[in-house]
Amino acid sequence: MATDGVQQLPAPPEDGGGLDLDPGPRANRLTSAADTIRIGRIEIFPIKSLDGVVLRESAITAGGILENDRVYAIVDEEGAFVNGKRTPRIHDIRCEFAPSLREISVWETGQSARREFSIANCEPLNRWLSDFFGFRVSLKHEPSSGFPDDSDAFGPTIVSDASLREVQSWYPAVSLTNVRRRFRTNVELQGGEAFCEDGLFGAPGELKPFQLGSVRILGHNPCQRCVVPTRDPETGDVIRGFQKSFATLRQKHLPPWADARRFNHFYRFALNTSIPAAEAGKRLRVGDPLMA
Repeated sequence: MATDGVQQLPAPPEDGGGLDLDPGPRANRLTSAADTIRIGRIEIFPIKSLDGVVLRESAITAGGILENDRVYAIVDEEGAFVNGKRTPRIHDIRCEFAPSLREISVWETGQSARREFSIANCEPLNRWLSDFFGFRVSLKHEPSSGFPDDSDAFGPTIVSDASLREVQSWYPAVSLTNVRRRFRTNVELQGGEAFCEDGLFGAPGELKPFQLGSVRILGHNPCQRCVVPTRDPETGDVIRGFQKSFATLRQKHLPPWADARRFNHFYRFALNTSIPAAEAGKRLRVGDPLMA
């Protein structure tokens, strides 16, 4: 697995790198197109940093997440997350979940031998993972709130299919499926233009309300990205200069109505959200319309 040099990617400039951050025209085209935009795909990631599960619908928990999304995390003996940011070898783990999400098959990329485990009884899986990483790890479980990257914007991440296709066009050697797996978003919208999700966050300090079906959601900000999207999700191989080229193209293709003040740098993609506690028990479904 090629990872040499990954951690030397330059950090995005905190001041925008001298970029023009004037908010520009604010005539948001999302508003007029919202009646044609619907949920096209829902994906959850039961174990944080491992492969996902595509669903037709998902309930909202009392903690404001999609049910079973990132409700398990792999941690080391000090309680630190073992994930793609800190442990590139995690890209070599493949997994599939049973429909009940109570059983999991795991194997190493390039190998055919699979192991089956019950998630309810984690110890055998903990041993397999510890052997794989070469140090002791265990699964930690939080069924209501999960383990989001952002404790304030803890809801599902949202992106449009058109945005993923636009990003794929920037990297022709990479498939659409590969792009999707790099960014690991929960909800994909269909029917809008590229980066239409940029219309779902507001001005600095503002939480912007919108609905998907019956579920009220608050748009926070465009999601700041880490080192993980630079790596191929199957092999860990790195696209050299990905962070810099992505930021350049993201700025170039920013919709004219998007609030550029929310981009202290342009290595941001997809929408961070939260879901109010009153929405617990409601369900998001493929086909649900956007009401912005």
